[in-house]
Amino acid sequence: MKTVLITGANKGIGLETAKQLSKKGLFVYLGSRDPERGKQVAKALAGKGFENIQAIEIDVTKPATILAARQIIEQEKGSLDVLINNAGISGIVPQNAQETGVEVFKEVMDVNLYGVVSVTQAFLELLKKSAEPRIVNVSTSVGSLSLQSNPSWPAYDYAKYAVYASSKAAMNMYTVHLAYELRDTAFKINAVCPGYTKTDFTGHIGGEVETAGNRIAKYALIDQNGPTGHFFSEETNPETGEIPW
Repeated sequence: MKTVLITGANKGIGLETAKQLSKKGLFVYLGSRDPERGKQVAKALAGKGFENIQAIEIDVTKPATILAARQIIEQEKGSLDVLINNAGISGIVPQNAQETGVEVFKEVMDVNLYGVVSVTQAFLELLKKSAEPRIVNVSTSVGSLSLQSNPSWPAYDYAKYAVYASSKAAMNMYTVHLAYELRDTAFKINAVCPGYTKTDFTGHIGGEVETAGNRIAKYALIDQNGPTGHFFSEETNPETGEIPW
């Protein structure tokens, strides 16, 4: 049975992804920065027949919890097959490049970029023990420099998220470099936008969470012929899914 760790998985898209991967036979570590909340969610899922989902405390901004989570997974499983860096925050809204304070940028970057780097680096050795290691960095189409700067893009004149978009663009670049460095290995590492989805994150406006979860799960399960070092948004490009950086 393959093992997956999903950060920020006690609700929303992370939770839905956990449920879908559990149904596909994976053992899921449901990452939650609030350990009690995580346990409550895992217990509720167990009551619905999910027998292979276990809550684990992990706050991507707190190195001690990352290390503790790594030790638990190493002791219990010995390796990790899939890492889904799902935890993220948007910061205050609206936000703009002219006035939003640097403290907001730091707060969002701490989760969306530094948190991804910290968790990924902590779990790389466990992932290297897997025959088919996968990393999915949950991104967003507004983190695409090409799309965001294109006047013909449908969302070009939509409310700008200067902080959130910057953090995800930076995370995308980290994804590119990580995939490049591990290009000659069994790793498959991609950035995936789940689409605008009905969750707390969007005020429950957007597409269905089941669709978003499926988009993330898909790239967590790609085989050795699958892509690596790519950026996908099936909402933006329904044909191939791939979008420009």
